[in-house]
Amino acid sequence: MLTTCDAPLFQHFIGGDWVPANGNRVAERRNPADTDDLVGYIPLAGPEAIDTAVDAAARVAAAWKATPPPARGQILFHVARVLSERAEEVAMTLTREQGKTIAEAHGEVRLTIEILEYFAGEGRRFSGRTFPSAQAGRFVYTILQPVGTVGLITPWNFPLAVPLWKIAPALVAGNTIVWKPSRLTAAVSDAIVRLFIAADLPPGVLNLVYGEGLRVGHALAAHPKVRAISFTSSYEVGTQIYATAAEQFKKVQCEAGGKNAVIVLEDADVERAALAVAQGAFRYAGQRCTATSRVIVQDHVADQLVEALTAHARAMVVGDGLDPHTDMGPLSDQPQMSRVLEFLEVGRREGRMTCGGSRLTGPGHDRGWFVPPTIFDNVSAEAQIAQEEIFGPVVAVIRVPSFSSALAAANGNRYGMTTSVFTRDIGRVLEASDGLECGVVHINAATIGAEVHVPFGGIKHTGVGAREMGPDAVEFYCEAKVVYVGQ
Repeated sequence: MLTTCDAPLFQHFIGGDWVPANGNRVAERRNPADTDDLVGYIPLAGPEAIDTAVDAAARVAAAWKATPPPARGQILFHVARVLSERAEEVAMTLTREQGKTIAEAHGEVRLTIEILEYFAGEGRRFSGRTFPSAQAGRFVYTILQPVGTVGLITPWNFPLAVPLWKIAPALVAGNTIVWKPSRLTAAVSDAIVRLFIAADLPPGVLNLVYGEGLRVGHALAAHPKVRAISFTSSYEVGTQIYATAAEQFKKVQCEAGGKNAVIVLEDADVERAALAVAQGAFRYAGQRCTATSRVIVQDHVADQLVEALTAHARAMVVGDGLDPHTDMGPLSDQPQMSRVLEFLEVGRREGRMTCGGSRLTGPGHDRGWFVPPTIFDNVSAEAQIAQEEIFGPVVAVIRVPSFSSALAAANGNRYGMTTSVFTRDIGRVLEASDGLECGVVHINAATIGAEVHVPFGGIKHTGVGAREMGPDAVEFYCEAKVVYVGQ
């Protein structure tokens, strides 16, 4: 355990130098599984730090743009190698600071290495297109050029993978970056910057500034030298960032949460569905944009599903993520736990609770933000716990009489991230895949999970702008220029 004197004071990284707090306010971060464990102190910069970081990024933008794309990709390959060497250290830091289990942390490290390798390869696939001209003797083609300096705003729930699936495509496309991560995961953010230092990324190409959410995020979105914003966080903050950036016609990519549903039809493998719901709802303590939050089940199999799901939930071991026997870690911090507990009180009025329902206390839980897996049955599709994003290990079970009513319930929400459908009927698979209002559909699988070479994102209040991951991600950080060549 660290004492106060041992805990580091993290620093901004601007223009290739570590920059101290310089009189700004400082926040502390404690291990969410053991609040006696002080992880470190985080400087809370103001808009002036954004000005300094953007100027540093803008100064080297031309030189980085002139670096050949394959050479930019080689730096990402180098980062992937360094991360592989430091995988255990980074995973331990991730669990201690964010709270997820060590197995989940190792999974995030592996995913991040795959992200880096994929986008490193994009350095050799970086190209435009050719077109036949309607006029003889004319050649028409496009070239992709970087946007310039971009602003990245990232969350605390996947503090390694989400930043890298923004940073990697932005860099390989030739952009310079000002990055504002969550202050809750400064130790992981610090580790990311050190990966790029070890890979000899030129100074000023990647700049890191800590600050208070909307205040610093607004300054980044409003800065005239920042030409694109990629943002992942809440809908409420995202709408303000989006509006600010739109005033200057910046490119914007926002991912802002979900209220994901699993549809279980009467012909489904109910045991398989129950396991998938438990994994999607309770792993990562429900703190992911693709987490299962609603289960929409046909009446005929509802009792069987709820019984099986409740058994899975009660069997989960909740505790410190550093313990390899733990299945589910704590919530991220006290405000997040308070939010979840408020929804549990709402759920008691809106459904029948089958398990969980209150904060865990006692040995192993008394110094952390622990809430057990919680299930509410017989919930209306219009209930608050079926409509609002909770971002915790809470599931609302909605019983419906038919396939059509299941689709209507799934679509009857402002979010549109992922939906899963469990059925053996190929006709219903095709109809659901076409009719569901979401960005990702899973068939007979959990709502969670994405592959690095495949576009990822949602619709409605979940997301706006180009998809992340896959080839779409690189295109977001580029401008296409058309060239007509005559004789």
